[in-house]
Amino acid sequence: MSTVYVKNIGQMLSGEVQRPLLDADSLVIAEGLIQEVGRGLKCPAGALVIDAAGAAVLPGLIDSHCHVVLMDYSPRQKTIGFLDSALHGGVTTSISAGEVHLDGRPKDRAGVKALAMLAAKSFANYRPGGMKVLGGAVILEKSLETSDFAELYAEGVRVVGEVGLGSVKDPAEAAPMVKAAKAAGLTVMMHTGGTSIPGSSTVSAAQVMAIDPDVVSHINGGPTAISLDEARRLVEETSYTLEIVHCGNPLRAVQVCQMIEERKDYARIIVGNDAPSGTGIVPLGILRAMNLMASLGGLPPAVVVAMATGNTAKRYGLNRGVIAPGREADLVFADASLGSAGADFLAGLAEGDNPGVSMVMVDGQVIIAKSRNTPPPQRAAKIIS
Repeated sequence: MSTVYVKNIGQMLSGEVQRPLLDADSLVIAEGLIQEVGRGLKCPAGALVIDAAGAAVLPGLIDSHCHVVLMDYSPRQKTIGFLDSALHGGVTTSISAGEVHLDGRPKDRAGVKALAMLAAKSFANYRPGGMKVLGGAVILEKSLETSDFAELYAEGVRVVGEVGLGSVKDPAEAAPMVKAAKAAGLTVMMHTGGTSIPGSSTVSAAQVMAIDPDVVSHINGGPTAISLDEARRLVEETSYTLEIVHCGNPLRAVQVCQMIEERKDYARIIVGNDAPSGTGIVPLGILRAMNLMASLGGLPPAVVVAMATGNTAKRYGLNRGVIAPGREADLVFADASLGSAGADFLAGLAEGDNPGVSMVMVDGQVIIAKSRNTPPPQRAAKIIS
């Protein structure tokens, strides 16, 4: 891999909620990893030079809730290339919430494990359009045994998909499985709120707390939300990671953001799309959720960026989502879109506008030099040598 030097960065978003905006205007990448971050860094000999032209650089966005199946195809919406399209919205990693949309999805013990292992191994070898996908989120079915989770982890499965989408729904059944999965090293998501698809069920705050997952999936509904009082219980009475999704209830998203802002409990929020779903496929869903959170939700825009990047990476143990030496160089170059009332990337988010993406890098390689889905940016990065 070549060395890359990036200069003239207007805003450097770290991806860390504790220090979301860095005093830096340049960075150096080598062998796919960020090597240096600072102000006025020297260009290494022979490096590929990218001029950010005063635009913002932020970690690649991480979609914490994507219902992939296999390859870049959605059986739910019969759409090809939806992951490649999301890359043009700055999403460089998608995390499976369960391959629940597979036609003929097996429910028997061997089939449930086989599907999770297949999806995990397939996406480990395949990057649609260049996107990294953490696939193979096992769905909890009654056929599974608690001893299965260690086997699943050993074969590359890292996530339990939304608890409640399979046949295991009752806390008395789910809690022992969740405990075993967490002990084996898997991160556990749990469907929260009203029903989403045939076979799903309504899940209350009390059920979530009884089952004890790691992630409260779509606290603002997928798409139907729990009540405000129920959401407040999860914010105030638990320490779970709380996920806000685009394909959910916007009012509850705003209310949860306001609660989080009041408590300054920024590290708990992650951002997902929850697509493909009945709501559809939304390539700019993460950006739309971010501008909602930064405008009507009242969260600091730089913090929102960290919620959609570093927070999710930390929750799932990924070496990306943060701009710092040693991290994978998955980066997005973006600015306020042409015509936005915002003067720069962060101001545009605060205005509720989608930013314009001019370049996307994965592992230090430019994979998109011009987004086909976002508006044009006010300032566009370009390769100059």
